[in-house]
Amino acid sequence: MIIDAWIQHPTPAFMRDPIFASLLRWMGVDEVPDAIPIELTIAALDAAKIDRALVSAWYGPAGPLLSNDEVAAMTRAYPDRFVGVGSVDLRHPIAAVEEVRRCVEELGFKAIRVLPWLWELAPDHRLYYPIYAACVAHGVPFCTQVGHTGPLRGSEYGRPIPHLDNVALDFPELTIVGGHVGYPWTDEMIALATKYPNVFIDTSAYKPSRLPAQFVEYMRKHGRKKVLFGSNWPMIAPAQCVAQIDQLGLDDEARELYLHGNAQRVFGLS
Repeated sequence: MIIDAWIQHPTPAFMRDPIFASLLRWMGVDEVPDAIPIELTIAALDAAKIDRALVSAWYGPAGPLLSNDEVAAMTRAYPDRFVGVGSVDLRHPIAAVEEVRRCVEELGFKAIRVLPWLWELAPDHRLYYPIYAACVAHGVPFCTQVGHTGPLRGSEYGRPIPHLDNVALDFPELTIVGGHVGYPWTDEMIALATKYPNVFIDTSAYKPSRLPAQFVEYMRKHGRKKVLFGSNWPMIAPAQCVAQIDQLGLDDEARELYLHGNAQRVFGLS
C-alpha cells in the first residue's frame, strides 16, 4: 500500500494563479487548458500504484484557490482514493473555527492545511492559534509547508525554528505535519520532529534522489516513524517519486512506515 500525504487536483483556476508561474516553468507547461478532468489525477495515482491520496484545499488572502467544497466533491466522487484536507481563511477566526468543524464533521476531512508563505504570516502568528485549538478539539492534524518557497513568495515564513517550534510548545496536543522537508533548514525540521512526539514530516515536492543526505539517514534510523511519503502532484508526478524509493536504502519496516504506516497512524486512516 502507498498513501500520498500531499496532492492537489490542478484545476485551471488554481494553475493559472500568477504565484505558480515559476512552477509552471519548471513543469514545462506553456498553457493551462480550460478543463482538467479529475480523471487526470486518478491516472497519475494509478501510474504510481498509489492507493490513497490526501487532496488539499487552498485558501489565501485573495480567497480560495481550491475550495473545501471543490475538494469535498472530489472525495465524494472517489471515496476510496481521495482523503480530504481542508483549509480556512485566517482573517476571520470565528468563521475559520466553524469551517474546521464543518470540514471534519460534515465533509469528512482528515486534516487542515494552511500555507504560511501564501499568507505571508509565520505559523506562530496569533491568527493561526484559533485554528490550532479547533484542530485539537476535532482531533485532526494541522498540515503546513516548511522550507523555502517554490512559488513566487518569500521563504522566511517556512523556517521551522523558531516559528514551528513555538507552535509545538504552545500546543503540545496538536499533531503537526510539515511538508517539503524544510530545506534549506532540514536539520531544524529533523530537530523538531525528534523533540516533539506530535511533529512529523512529509517528503512532498522532493523526489527521493533530491532528499538531503542527513534526512535519508534520519528516515533509515530514529526517524522511521516520523516521515510520510508525499509527491505534491501536479508539481511532481507521483510515479517519479515511487520509482526512486529503492535509492533510499530503507529496510522493510522503515519502507512500510514511510509509504503508508505513518500516514495511516497520523491521519487516522483505516
